[in-house]
Amino acid sequence: MDEVSLGAAFLAGMVTFFSPCVFPLVPAYLAQLTGSNVQGGAINANRGIILSRSLGFISGFTIIFVLLGVSATAIGTWFAMYGTLIERIGGIVIILFGLQMSGLISLRSLLTERKVIKRKPKKVSSFSGSVGYGLVFAAGWTPCIGLILGSILYMASREETMFSGVGLLLIYSIGLGIPFLLVALLFSQSLNKLSVINRYLPLIQKTSGVIMILLGIALFTGLFSTISAYFGNFVPSWL
Repeated sequence: MDEVSLGAAFLAGMVTFFSPCVFPLVPAYLAQLTGSNVQGGAINANRGIILSRSLGFISGFTIIFVLLGVSATAIGTWFAMYGTLIERIGGIVIILFGLQMSGLISLRSLLTERKVIKRKPKKVSSFSGSVGYGLVFAAGWTPCIGLILGSILYMASREETMFSGVGLLLIYSIGLGIPFLLVALLFSQSLNKLSVINRYLPLIQKTSGVIMILLGIALFTGLFSTISAYFGNFVPSWL
């Protein structure tokens, strides 16, 4: 696991949080997690409840993403003998994801929302409930999350060890969890301030799409492996 991969995973997590299908729903997530309502632009819950339920929520989706990392790494090890071919195919797929996110193409199959649980979950009334809500969130991610997460899962499949693959998904989860926790603690009593950021979400999504296109090109041409090998010399051996 190298610095390039770690940085890409963390950035992908943050991009996921600020995607148009997650960030605007943060007030609803917080209300659901705390079992309260949004009134006057504020969550009717004390800071301790908000903190504990947010941590539970983050723990829940982290569990799912890490398990996906285990699966991706196992599959990648199985297909290791076809490394060059798989890397090029993965590069093409990530380029398509980037084109989709940037708005340059529209693939209906990538626009279809996939959810395991169709009914609306009940409001959370305990820490364990917030963990379960995080599990539901991860299991029923929207297409915006799927595009970015799919790219990180592919990168995890390229790792030589399962520990490294899991590490990428853990860093991805941290990148998604930190801004959620900060917003929950800093803006839960002044949610109206979040509307200022909403206007920049389309730009964030398009910029993310361009980055994914560049990443896909680097994977297809083998440039990513060269860069990763270089920066891998600066990463501690236990990573």
